[in-house]
Amino acid sequence: MDWLQSLLDNSNIPALTAFLLGLLTAISPCPLATNIAAIGFISKDIESRKRVFANGLLYTVGRIIAYSLLGIVLISILKEGASIFGIQKFVAKYGEMLIGPALLLIGLFMLFGSKINLPSFGFSGNGEGWARRGGLGAFVIGVLFALAFCPSSGVFYFGMLIPLATTSSMGYLLPVVFAIATALPVLIVAWVIAFSSNRIGNLYGKIQTIQKWLNLIVGILFVGVGIYYCVVVYI
Repeated sequence: MDWLQSLLDNSNIPALTAFLLGLLTAISPCPLATNIAAIGFISKDIESRKRVFANGLLYTVGRIIAYSLLGIVLISILKEGASIFGIQKFVAKYGEMLIGPALLLIGLFMLFGSKINLPSFGFSGNGEGWARRGGLGAFVIGVLFALAFCPSSGVFYFGMLIPLATTSSMGYLLPVVFAIATALPVLIVAWVIAFSSNRIGNLYGKIQTIQKWLNLIVGILFVGVGIYYCVVVYI
């Protein structure tokens, strides 16, 4: 982390600075916990390794959209000479309040969704299928995890990235670069699973036999992280 901080201190290139800020965010304790949960979520679709990578991309797209839309609002406000402190406080407060219950809900669906009969509204599948598979789940948790600002990620995004984007010619593209960097650990793991050598691929093929246990473990992981957030925010 020290060498990343050193690179950041010596960077005069806005895109590189945004990327380094994203990497520092990704390895900070709180965002790192959400990335680990995301890796668990997308890595359990072992029966289709390409789907794992697709879900990793959709998780990244979710983060890009969240950071970019918020960035558009904040950059516009700063260019008008107004303060973003109120928005920063609002997003930090309610983002943390939302992430805990959301993770609990997803985890409970993964653990008990097969026992719950939900209306399909014309689509096949149930709550368990939505929570366990599909790009929609990866996309949604990408958005949620992006908006769950911790003190460190809040400083990097609100205090450093957005002021830089306001004065840079790249402007609205910097939140995109930042978002990609924050999702990089998830993307790397998804890429390794999808495009690894045959030997690693065979290993993951064998893991298919314990798919049920993987779903159980990931569901418990989500519930545990959700409880952690609820305890930190509400108690």
